[in-house]
Amino acid sequence: MKSQRASKIKSDLPAVRVNPSNPADLNPKVQEVQLAIARRAHELFEARGREHGHDLEDWFRAQSELLYPVSLSVSESKDRISVRANVVGFDTTELEVSVEPRRIVILGKKEQSGQKAKSRSIEQTGSYPQQILEVVDLTTEVMPERAVVELHAGVIRLDVPTIAVKEVRIAPAA
Repeated sequence: MKSQRASKIKSDLPAVRVNPSNPADLNPKVQEVQLAIARRAHELFEARGREHGHDLEDWFRAQSELLYPVSLSVSESKDRISVRANVVGFDTTELEVSVEPRRIVILGKKEQSGQKAKSRSIEQTGSYPQQILEVVDLTTEVMPERAVVELHAGVIRLDVPTIAVKEVRIAPAA
């Protein structure tokens, strides 16, 4: 059973504002992660003797090996889109978020500890990958410049207003 004291302390932490990254600066990092996934998927394909028909299986397995699992929820109201992503274990220095008119990208990468960086002989066992990549394609256009991004108790909360779509009425021909 979860301690009430522990959950109270966690929820009492203040939200920390995360400044959205420039999408142009984040794109090369996203491409690097996607390339690593593609390489690993190809390794899996080759390990199976180049047997075709398992490309999605290889891609999803490569993602699960290289990316930390993130639960994500997206809700849309008349005037805003809200995204919540569970990124427990990552802090604001390890996370980058970009907001574009039709897309949101969350990228996270844990820094290696000093001990690991000095000695390559130390291996990580039984742990999750140390990076996150979530790309959310939006159905409605948003105003990136008005996005509010916060990290609170291991959850990224992103709220961004949508662009109002004006109704066009066509008068019937007389």
